[in-house]
Amino acid sequence: MHENVVIKQRVNAPVEKVWNALTDKAQMKEWYFDIPDFELGLHNEFNFFEPGGENKYHHHGKILEVIPNQKFKHTWSYPEISKEQTIVRWELEEDNGGTLITLTHKGLENFNHLGTDFQKESFENGWNGILGQSLKEFIEK
Repeated sequence: MHENVVIKQRVNAPVEKVWNALTDKAQMKEWYFDIPDFELGLHNEFNFFEPGGENKYHHHGKILEVIPNQKFKHTWSYPEISKEQTIVRWELEEDNGGTLITLTHKGLENFNHLGTDFQKESFENGWNGILGQSLKEFIEK
């Protein structure tokens, strides 16, 4: 069975501003993760860890699709503990002067064997916090 997480969040800011927050590593560091090797571009790869300095859970991503101000898609995996991959898709739509963000994290059943930290509920909670609090506050401040 396919397990996907879909989170929708509206923010009071134009699409361009939201796009920059999603794709500029200096801004990402403020609300998302510190990803020093992130550079927006097709097939580029990037790596990051959970915040907190413990270098917990090496995350790896590869950019699969970029449509400026509309869509950004990349893989999401943990190469040190599993060969499996999932896909994260960010979509932006203009919404009455604001922006509707839709985040889809697909293929989470691939991580079921990794234990409780990697269940669908963990990702749902995590993304809800990231979009509903961190990103929204960062963009609207």
